[in-house]
Amino acid sequence: MGWNHSASYVGIPTSLEDIRLLLDQRSKAQFQWTPYEDLTTRAVIPDEFFQNPNIWHVKVLLVNYTIMEMHQSDRVLRQFGFRQLILLELEVFDDEHKVDLRLLNTDWPRHWSEYIEMWENRYDYIPTREPIIVPKLTCVPEYMS
Repeated sequence: MGWNHSASYVGIPTSLEDIRLLLDQRSKAQFQWTPYEDLTTRAVIPDEFFQNPNIWHVKVLLVNYTIMEMHQSDRVLRQFGFRQLILLELEVFDDEHKVDLRLLNTDWPRHWSEYIEMWENRYDYIPTREPIIVPKLTCVPEYMS
């Protein structure tokens, strides 16, 4: 989902409640649901990611040394042309976020081996996707409420 905002970050809300309120006040017409169709956006995405677009949909942790984030592709299915399902509770990795480079002698591949293995088997972690056939059914009926 894209959100066109001015280049200045002044005035952009930072609290979750304020962001939700601002998003709730937007109309459907103010969102770009398929940003990857834009050629300018596609130009900055490496070609290897267009060879097998299923990689866009894997739901795994992305690990880069001490930093890790969940790639929660199930939260943005609509922008890829799939029906948006009701979302499960957001996964929180608070303990993992406390890890930092002060752990100087850490063997990071071993430390994150569980998540690295998930990435190596990433195509096993593709969420259920239903193509949008009828525009009125872009979401399951319960999703919008």
